[in-house]
Amino acid sequence: VSRQLKEEIRRGFARLEDPLAGLLAMLESSSDWKGKGHSLGYCITTELQLWIKAHPAVPQSGTKLKKLQARVLGMLSQCPANLLDPLISIYQLHTADRNYLLEHVSHLYLQGNYKEAAILSIKLKLQPDQDVEKMCTPLLLQDKANLVEDYVAEYPELQRKLLQTLDTWCDPSFNIRDITRPYQGLSRYKPEKFNRRVLSKLVFRLLERFSVDPAFCPNVINQRHLRTLNYLFYKRFVEKTMTEENWGDHIQSTVGENRWLQGHLVQLLLRHCDVRGAARWAQHCQVPPEMLPRAVAEELQKLHIQDRVEEVTKTDNYESSKKKDYYQLPIPRENIHFLQTWEETLQCWEKVLQPGQVVGVDMEWKPSFGMVGKPRVALLQLALKDEVFLLDLPRLLEQAEAEGEKEKLPHFIQMLYSDAAITKLGYGMSGDLSSLVATCSALKDMEKQMQGVVDLLAVDKQVDGLSPEHSHKEKGVRQPEKGLSLLVQHVLGKPLDKREQLSNWEKRPLREEQILYAASDAYCLLEVYERLCKDPESFGLGSDLTEGLVGKQSKKPRAKKQLNKQEAPPPSGQECQGPRTEPSCPPAPISPQEFSVVCDNMLQGLGRYLRCLGVDVRLLDNEDDHRKAAEIARQEGRVILTSGFPYQTLRSQVGEGRCFSVNCSEKAKEQALQVLKHFNVQVSLSDIFSRCQ
Repeated sequence: VSRQLKEEIRRGFARLEDPLAGLLAMLESSSDWKGKGHSLGYCITTELQLWIKAHPAVPQSGTKLKKLQARVLGMLSQCPANLLDPLISIYQLHTADRNYLLEHVSHLYLQGNYKEAAILSIKLKLQPDQDVEKMCTPLLLQDKANLVEDYVAEYPELQRKLLQTLDTWCDPSFNIRDITRPYQGLSRYKPEKFNRRVLSKLVFRLLERFSVDPAFCPNVINQRHLRTLNYLFYKRFVEKTMTEENWGDHIQSTVGENRWLQGHLVQLLLRHCDVRGAARWAQHCQVPPEMLPRAVAEELQKLHIQDRVEEVTKTDNYESSKKKDYYQLPIPRENIHFLQTWEETLQCWEKVLQPGQVVGVDMEWKPSFGMVGKPRVALLQLALKDEVFLLDLPRLLEQAEAEGEKEKLPHFIQMLYSDAAITKLGYGMSGDLSSLVATCSALKDMEKQMQGVVDLLAVDKQVDGLSPEHSHKEKGVRQPEKGLSLLVQHVLGKPLDKREQLSNWEKRPLREEQILYAASDAYCLLEVYERLCKDPESFGLGSDLTEGLVGKQSKKPRAKKQLNKQEAPPPSGQECQGPRTEPSCPPAPISPQEFSVVCDNMLQGLGRYLRCLGVDVRLLDNEDDHRKAAEIARQEGRVILTSGFPYQTLRSQVGEGRCFSVNCSEKAKEQALQVLKHFNVQVSLSDIFSRCQ
């Protein structure tokens, strides 16, 4: 707004006997102010707000002000959002009679203006006197979850009430149509956005945002635990990628003493084990005998403690015989040190913080299986040429805090990462660093100071012949290798044994298998790096590998692990975080008309966006099983677009490169750009809206 116009507006106010009434008369008679953006009405209103501050005698009170307030209230539901705050301030609506304000909002609600009623309630802080379920239900039906979050944002009691309501709706026995029936004629009604899947995601978002005790939402938590149980049975009995001890740890911590989950555990045991196996695990998980089917209960009586200790399943015999097929640590067991005291840790740092040192760095945390909260690092592994140090971070942080030296650990970690004279090797360091920051907030700016860091994930992208289909000869026996394991197999000849990856890394003492896995994960980085530096050409890399990577901080290091560790790292050439960087052989460019995809049901926004750009898109319905995507992809020659858990299952059911995992935390536009870039889809102006929407 020009200075001349501002001065003219202020002169106008000074000439008016009643500037507040004058502004109102102008807004009521003008059509301009209802437009979006900074209209003349907006400029005059904001100038009056500033002018009143400079002339404190102007504000009115009493009957005259009440009449003006009544007129303003009638206007607020139609005015642009940017005028709300100035008008509420100018006409002192926060001082108006509260019952009168509530009545006005109630009138808006009964007229079907649910969004306007909610926004005005937020601005006037009326929420404590309203029914949170009544106010929020139509907003959720209109897919306005963000407005619902804002509505309860400052009121913990309302947050709990809302979460309890949402949790009730997520009970499998609850009929959601009872909620939707009264709103059938609702404008902008989106029934596809109102189902248990979407609501449970909202519950988890709210639990995390407002730090509410998950105990307020037993239905949603139980359903998430049940999905975890199903996933664990899949990993153990279908993929066969978890050891029995590791699997047992997770089963026990997931089920606990929850009767409902114990019932489901028994059903799953009978589906996957014989009666004896079911009885053994039922006893291990302390399932009450009265919950067991008769055959299992009878078997339970026959079991002896010795049987449970000594019995080893055929699967485990098979697994132990296969150990020689995996990468083996070349250093003796006594050179792996598990550090739980600061005295030991300081000796470790003396060895690590030596100029010219090359250190393999890795971290482990307990998988959260989609539950609330960011994972905290439970183990930090530092591998040197002759020994590996495993740092028990929770114990060390606890000790440092007790001694009043909270900054001790972050100080050493910062020294390591910022020292250009020490080469730090990692694989997908961004994911590790995110978890490290969640564990120790003092490290939040460390990524900016990193020097001498080599992320082998960046090298992975350039290595010739590195693709999952080359990684296993016995397809019926083992899952294709991926991520670091595939790189290790390609460079050193054998893959990593990843069966302990999804361990409970917070449980102490660590099992021997966990210690060996953690040490191997860090030490193999040293061997891979050494081999690639000695002979880069044989892996299709430039001879300046060392020069090109050491001392250069990768601008955007890629995540090795999603923050929730239940999502295994995607295979090389198929990234969750975006398209390939510097692909060795990019696909030939294609038009959107030639590109056919099927979108998993959590990616409907992405699907609609791609369809706008002319891509041939099929969307799964909310209730469809993820596996339907593979069926459609095979029948119609489509690429599957998915995210998270389902990726690992779906990619094995279609041809190589026919399944792509997008980052589900990004918006549809960013996801679409990832997809288009990865598959080299060239969009022209004529493609946009070329398909029926």
